[in-house]
Amino acid sequence: MDEIRFKIAEAARMAGVSPSTLRLWESQSLIQPIRTATGQRVYDKALVDRLKRIAWLRSEKGLNPAAIRETLRDEAALSDEDRSEPDDEAIDASDVRPGTRMRRLRRDAGRTLESVAQATGVAVSQLSTFERTSQGLSFTALHEVARHLGTTLASLSGQEEGRGGESLIRDGKWPSWPTTSSGVAVQVLAEGRNQMECNRFQLAPGASSEGAYQHEGEEFIHMLQGNLEIVLDGDQFFELGPGDSFYFESRRPHSWRNVSDGETVLIWINTPATF
Repeated sequence: MDEIRFKIAEAARMAGVSPSTLRLWESQSLIQPIRTATGQRVYDKALVDRLKRIAWLRSEKGLNPAAIRETLRDEAALSDEDRSEPDDEAIDASDVRPGTRMRRLRRDAGRTLESVAQATGVAVSQLSTFERTSQGLSFTALHEVARHLGTTLASLSGQEEGRGGESLIRDGKWPSWPTTSSGVAVQVLAEGRNQMECNRFQLAPGASSEGAYQHEGEEFIHMLQGNLEIVLDGDQFFELGPGDSFYFESRRPHSWRNVSDGETVLIWINTPATF
C-alpha cells in the first residue's frame, strides 16, 4: 500500500501553520517537500513530523531558521546514536519528569527507541528529545507512544499518583501537567487513581491535538471560554462555544483545535482512566 501523502493545505493544518509558512520554510531550506509529476507539493508522514518539530522549535524555543537547521541536524545525528544506546545506562530514580518516566517504561519493556518509532510512527529523534527534555512531542504522538508502552498521559504526567478517593482542589490551585505540547496546558481537577480523569484545558490560539487518537472509554467536554473544533471519525466536525457541552465515545478517532483568536478554556472528563 502506498504511503499516505498530504497536500500543502493539509500538512500546514497538521503543523498548525499556514501554507505560505510552509513555502517560506522551503525557501529557507528547512523542509523539502515531495513533488508530483505535475509539480504539486505533497508531504508524507516523516515530512509532517518534521514540520511539527520546526513549528515547535520556532514557537516554543524562539529559534531562527539557521538555529532550527542546526538543531535538526544535531537531532538526526543523535538518532543514529540512539539506535544503539546502552540499555544499562543508569536512570535517576528520583527523576519523575514525563520523559524520564517514558524512558524507564520503554527500557523495562525491553524496547529500543527505534522499535518504538517503528510501532508508533514517531521519529527516533523526537522520541529521544522527549525522553531527555520532556518536550517536543505533539499531543497525539505522546498519546500514541504512551498507549504503545501500556500507560496513559495521565500516568506519565503524575496525575495518577496517590490512592484516589476524596480530592479537594481550591480554585486556581490546580496541579498542572508538565508542559509537553506547544500551546496546551492541562490542569488536574481531581487527584489520585480514580475512575474519572477530570482536567481543565487551556489552549493557546491555534493549539491542537496535531492529529487524531482513540482509546477506550467515554468523554465529556464543557466549554468555559473560546471556541473548540472537534472532529470525530475524520469527517464529522463540531464547533463548540462558551457554555456548550459535548459527549462522545473515546474509541472514535478524535482530534481537536482551538479555532478562536484568543485562549480557549474547557473542562474535559474521561472515564475510565484511559487518557
